[in-house]
Amino acid sequence: MNLDNRRVVLPPLDTEQDQLLAHALQIDGRAPFRRIAEVLGVSDQTVARRYSRLRSAGTLRVVGLTDPLRLGEVPWFVRVRCAPSAAGAIGEALARRPDTAWVSLTSGGTEIACLVRPRTTGGGDTLLLEKLPRTPQVAEVSGHCVLHVFFGQDLSLLTKSGPLTAAQVAALRPANAPDNLLSDPAPAYPLDEADHRLLDVLARDGRAAVGELAAATGRPPTTVRRRMAELREAGVLYFDVDFAPRVLQRNFRAALWLNVVPSDIEAVGGTLASHPEVSFAAATTGDFNVYASVTTPDAGAFYRYLTGPVAALPGILGTSTAPIHRAFKCAGPLERRDR
Repeated sequence: MNLDNRRVVLPPLDTEQDQLLAHALQIDGRAPFRRIAEVLGVSDQTVARRYSRLRSAGTLRVVGLTDPLRLGEVPWFVRVRCAPSAAGAIGEALARRPDTAWVSLTSGGTEIACLVRPRTTGGGDTLLLEKLPRTPQVAEVSGHCVLHVFFGQDLSLLTKSGPLTAAQVAALRPANAPDNLLSDPAPAYPLDEADHRLLDVLARDGRAAVGELAAATGRPPTTVRRRMAELREAGVLYFDVDFAPRVLQRNFRAALWLNVVPSDIEAVGGTLASHPEVSFAAATTGDFNVYASVTTPDAGAFYRYLTGPVAALPGILGTSTAPIHRAFKCAGPLERRDR
């Protein structure tokens, strides 16, 4: 993301080693570098040094995130149609908001799409109906409630396309992680102020040291470790890897909206979740009731995906696609870095 004029020198890309490290961190973002090194067959100094360089360059980082549905929040897809000259400023303003999870520029530079997580009931209405429509050069705002996530959360393209073997994945999988984080709306899991401070630090740096987390929460390190384990077991806290497209050598990204017959939504969502091109898939409200984020090596591969696997899906009444030109915000809070 280009949010200032600084130039960041990217470290030379070692595709195989960087993909191995990224996949290992996707399995367990807080795995000790020593354990990752043992699984990868390299030294722990090599793993720590490589992660530090990639993290500093904004190429790869671990973030600790929360499942909104397990916290009683109802996430929304918000689409903002605006004048091309205003898209950059509006996108950056949305990215700075604490209630946006990701913000992208699509559709020829005239539409901004973002995922909004209102902290309170009705919070989405404030953003949708009050603030954005009053912004100069905003032509239209629409919102779509996220009903169910088919693929996402702690799962990513690395889960499906990463180079680790099944044995390596098993060796890295944390013992306290639930089998399935994908959830439907449920009663809100209770959090106190110390929990929120803990989660705020992890959202900025998923590998923050226990001492830093203890200082932020006012809790002893042993309590911090136990609370993190409880939140992970409950499916509230999970760790994700925010990585630049160059890590997987997939440089074409697009939003895919599908109008699906209601009786086929579950089947379509489950099939999309298995596609190696899909990094996120969910059921939403609206005429286009299934959304997928698609990543391919180039536009030609995206065309073949649309005319092949997508065309074969059952119950499709219509499709809408839009290339993603720029990501203002990805996983976790906004970071000022050149991707």
